[in-house]
Amino acid sequence: MISFITSIIVLIAGYFIYGKFVEKVFVIDKNRETPAIKLKDGVDYMPLPTWRIFLIQFLNIAGLGPIFGAIAGAMFGPSAFLWIVLGTIFAGAVHDYFSGMLSVRDDGLSISEIVGVYLGPKLKHVMRIFTVVLLIFVGTVFLVGPGKIIDGMTGNAWGVWLWVVIILCYYILSTLLPIDKLISKIYPLFGFAMLFMAIGLGVVLFFGDYQIPELVPSNLVNMKTNPDESPMFPILFVTIACGAISGFHATQSPLMARCIKNETLGRKVFYGAMITEGIVALIWAAAAMVFFENVEGLNIAMAEHGNNAAWAANEISLNMLGSIGGVLALLGIVAAPITSGDTAFRSARLILADIFKFNQKPIKNRLYLSMPLFVIAFTLTQVDFAIIWRYFAWSNQTLAMVVLWTITAYLIKENKSYWLTLIPALFMTMVCSTYILIAPEGFQLAHTIAYGGGAVITVAIFILFMRYTKK
Repeated sequence: MISFITSIIVLIAGYFIYGKFVEKVFVIDKNRETPAIKLKDGVDYMPLPTWRIFLIQFLNIAGLGPIFGAIAGAMFGPSAFLWIVLGTIFAGAVHDYFSGMLSVRDDGLSISEIVGVYLGPKLKHVMRIFTVVLLIFVGTVFLVGPGKIIDGMTGNAWGVWLWVVIILCYYILSTLLPIDKLISKIYPLFGFAMLFMAIGLGVVLFFGDYQIPELVPSNLVNMKTNPDESPMFPILFVTIACGAISGFHATQSPLMARCIKNETLGRKVFYGAMITEGIVALIWAAAAMVFFENVEGLNIAMAEHGNNAAWAANEISLNMLGSIGGVLALLGIVAAPITSGDTAFRSARLILADIFKFNQKPIKNRLYLSMPLFVIAFTLTQVDFAIIWRYFAWSNQTLAMVVLWTITAYLIKENKSYWLTLIPALFMTMVCSTYILIAPEGFQLAHTIAYGGGAVITVAIFILFMRYTKK
């Protein structure tokens, strides 16, 4: 319990100490006109109250990741706590803050366009395709995932596909309508469910008779049932993404960059939302470890149920919070992916609009860009969910890596403390390159070869990057 409490305290302190330092490095301008004021169009560019912006940003980024990812990551033991805390403060929150504030400075541009500004037009074109594909993956994952959860909650009365269609209809509306018509209205309700879920589990962990594993050297090892098949590095750092660092967040930050009223609010909205998500991930990781009595019990239970994190989340909620609290918590689990899925499609629409310079004020223009996205996503629902999730996991962290290199290029250009993102950029490059060499969906090379290959790729990217930035 000491390690768990300390982890939460460190995360909160990270917001006030390191978050302030990051803000100082960026150098905010409280007198600078933001895109919400400068380009107000009543659809996507629109000043909103800070509390709404924070809540929307938090719900956008807090999909299934800090729940399902944290549960799966807990199978590695208390090492998950360490990654969540350090990853959130020094990588994830920095990544989210700069991706959001660079969008604020560049008239609310999407992340692919920002990559082009600092890393050149060639990579911009690659990232345009990459981010749209990633967002379609996200929309598909968060279409099927909540559909299965709701179907289970209703005793399979109507079937998964009816719920998928209902959720898809909501996604269409939330993608097409102005941001203040649906998203900013319904998010407070979803926010309550999410916060109740996290607070409820946190209270139970604090006051219940649970022994949360401590962060001691003997526990900082690979505690999975088959460590040879799932080495802690790099699997843990891809499994827990949204609770530590996630490239998907960089696609969401421009949404709120178009609504923020003053640059002074950036730390609260972008850095603060990521810290909050880190706390949620900590709570779920701890709950998973103690509900199944220990990490070994969690590994056994997950193996028996096909490593189904949705099943584990359902069991934890209903048993630790009781029937009423469990139902409310499950609503939070449903709200989390839905409030990421809707803005995933909205972000994809905005990226396409940026690419084709397509005015989004007429609703017919929004419809032209959006409908192909929904058709593709619905078609992908026929593909095995596990396969989509695997490729989403790697592509998600690869996007985070690219965004970190982009921010580093910006900091070098502005003669600022570029080590701030260079270090996490190097780390995430090693994670992503090693993962694709070692993972089941990758090349499945031997561990030592994969680690060596990952190191070579990381060094090569670093050399190419430094040469590029010197031009």
